[in-house]
Amino acid sequence: MSDLYTEVLVGKKFTGKDMAVKVILIFLTVLAAVAGLLIHPIILIAALALGIADYFLIPKLNVEYEYLYVNGELDIDKIFSKQKRKKAGSYNLSKMEILAPVNSHQLDSYRNNTNIKTVDYSSGEANHKTYAIIIPGEKGLERLLIEPNETLIKDIKNRMPRKVFTD
Repeated sequence: MSDLYTEVLVGKKFTGKDMAVKVILIFLTVLAAVAGLLIHPIILIAALALGIADYFLIPKLNVEYEYLYVNGELDIDKIFSKQKRKKAGSYNLSKMEILAPVNSHQLDSYRNNTNIKTVDYSSGEANHKTYAIIIPGEKGLERLLIEPNETLIKDIKNRMPRKVFTD
């Protein structure tokens, strides 16, 4: 029997907040380096510390999510600056309660529940169709926000037709 395998890559929107963090970090690093050269060399230590912070923080501002669906398991990885990969989560969709578009009426019973933890794995683009998966997590229900393509929706629906809604 062959495995059902689907892979989707979604780039997270680079927001104004991300740009502001990047600009501020670089500005502070340059400012500390110039102050270290002109005022006192001990300030160069601060410039070095800021440079190290830049090296680790700036690549984390450029994020892509990779959804990998294999036989009922959904693995989600974060890819930073197209170089570094980190596992964001692994979910057994057989335990899933529902998969539906975020503004679907199928999710009305979950909408006002404050005990549901929301985990956003979407791009943040307003014009993209975002889906919510309600699934039991370690500490109660979780709402996963994803942007699957039609193939991924179809593959999940083939395995769990009563839990997947497309409208």
